[in-house]
Amino acid sequence: MQNSIASKGKGILAMDESNATCGKRLESIGLENTEANRQAYRQLLVTTPGLGDYISGAILFEETLYQSTTDGRTMVDCLNANGIIPGIKVDKGLVPLTGSNNESWCQGLDGLASRTAAYYKQGARFAKWRTVVSIPNGPSELAVTEAAWGLARYASICQDNGLAPIVEPEILLDGDHGIDRTLEVASKVWSKVFYFLAENNVLFEGILLKPSMVTPGAECKERATPEQVAQYTLNMLKRRVPPAVPGIMFLSGGQSEVEATLNLNAMNQSPNPWHVSFSYARALQNSVLKTWKGQPENVEAAQRALLVRAKANSLAQLGKYSAEGEAEEAKQGMFVKGYTY
Repeated sequence: MQNSIASKGKGILAMDESNATCGKRLESIGLENTEANRQAYRQLLVTTPGLGDYISGAILFEETLYQSTTDGRTMVDCLNANGIIPGIKVDKGLVPLTGSNNESWCQGLDGLASRTAAYYKQGARFAKWRTVVSIPNGPSELAVTEAAWGLARYASICQDNGLAPIVEPEILLDGDHGIDRTLEVASKVWSKVFYFLAENNVLFEGILLKPSMVTPGAECKERATPEQVAQYTLNMLKRRVPPAVPGIMFLSGGQSEVEATLNLNAMNQSPNPWHVSFSYARALQNSVLKTWKGQPENVEAAQRALLVRAKANSLAQLGKYSAEGEAEEAKQGMFVKGYTY
């Protein structure tokens, strides 16, 4: 399963925004946050013709996993027909971590075994659990340990129930720190994550990683080139991630569409021990939403916009992307301070 997702020139479409976050996206184009509007938008994504040429997996929110299109097909069947493997977000979101430096932890382990079994029955074949680490807030030893332990327990439970787990400790972009500080924190986090994965007998061949790229903080005055981001990120991964792991599927984390693609392309200029690819949400969907505007007559144009971004990232996975001809809009950063899902 994880090897099918980590196939050449392909990555993941993260479309697992919670109803509240999906509502924020819809509001940005003047749409009300209703189930019908969420259905219309997600139907647009999963029925895009030819999307499976560039996308191997799609992460769904629970509502979407059980949802059908307006013509009665399940969203899962639409993805399968497109050659895309359905996945599911299984965490229950972030809550304050008492005893920490104003940090958070991710809930959702209670009842996870029965939920993952039900998701598998519904057609999901992989899962995602996102936890976060904040550099301006420390990060405290407590927060890093909690993040790593939670990810390891989740991964173990998923593998026990037939789902390939995506392991995602996101190092938030918030802050004015430089790239060296990000490297230091990311190295510490991944060291602890793999320690606990091993302690929980998680099979490394059966997971995918979803790391943040090693970049300066969003408010740092010194920006990094794609080459620097690639060098720092790959150095960190080579020190921390066993080659047994099939795929590294980066999150975009508020980078602009073009920036995320350029950075991925730079990482694929030389061979890596793993499939180095993408699992983007905003960096695949931003142009799509703005093109669609909630109008039925814009669906085809919005689907074309999705294919443009998916193809650009497919080329970046192959190390063959060039930003020539990219729209100015695609270069606009999407960082939101204190962003919540």
